[in-house]
Amino acid sequence: MAFLLAACQTTPTPPSDAGTLAGTIEVDGSSTVFPISEAVAEEFHKKHPGVQVNVGVSGTGGGFKRFVVGETQVSDASRPIAASEAAQAKANGVEYVELPVAIDGLAVLVNSQNTWVTCLTTVELKRIWEPGSTINNWSQVREGFPNRPLHLYGPGTDSGTFDYFTEVIAGEAKASRPDFNASEDDNVLVQGVIGDPNALGYFGYAYFTENMGSLKLLAVDGGKGCVAPSDQTVKDGTYAPLARPLFIYVNVASLARPEMKAFVDFYLQSAPALVAEVGYVPLPAQEYEAQRAKIG
Repeated sequence: MAFLLAACQTTPTPPSDAGTLAGTIEVDGSSTVFPISEAVAEEFHKKHPGVQVNVGVSGTGGGFKRFVVGETQVSDASRPIAASEAAQAKANGVEYVELPVAIDGLAVLVNSQNTWVTCLTTVELKRIWEPGSTINNWSQVREGFPNRPLHLYGPGTDSGTFDYFTEVIAGEAKASRPDFNASEDDNVLVQGVIGDPNALGYFGYAYFTENMGSLKLLAVDGGKGCVAPSDQTVKDGTYAPLARPLFIYVNVASLARPEMKAFVDFYLQSAPALVAEVGYVPLPAQEYEAQRAKIG
């Protein structure tokens, strides 16, 4: 009888896993913001393995091109969305929310073998990078610099870093000499400067911190003396004018999806630790709480 009773008993049904998050989230845009979004995506996937977060790196402008037509749910940006881009989003019915996530110092760098420069003024940087510049030798930059060719490395024209640098250095966004080694991928620029003793480049400060043993960081004199980027000088604003906020833009309609809402909430909760981990300066804690309130 005991045997028959045991045989009649059914195996308990395991609890439903219907609440597990699943889906795909598309993120694209700034190579500067990429390390933050990549770190967040990796940590989020550990908690929610059913959600695939794809993080692209097509530059701020390239990211916005996809975002304003609804191809992506999150756009990484190292500058605010432009009026023309906002107009495209509106025309396509894409409503968005802007969320600042970090502060970045834009680094100016040379090859580690460079022995003649430790600081450049914004006036010198303008003369080097402005449209029509013919400076192609270090001796033309400052009296006393050696007679050596000058090779320039910088972000491509779809990059928000390019937009920001040209605006604050040349005086107009996208105003730049065209004859430089350009890439939307900051890692390509890093390797270019590392491999070229005559190089001068600029890109996000976090890419310097990842490669500080192979690159030489320059201070910048914006009129009040030479200041090098650091967590402190970026945060307190003394590294001027090359400190700027970093953003993610989120498609509002996509927040109706539980995995999207969870991802953005996790992004803002995790940002203070992960932003610092990848080499940027976190916002004050209350700022992240304010951003979380925007998404409900």
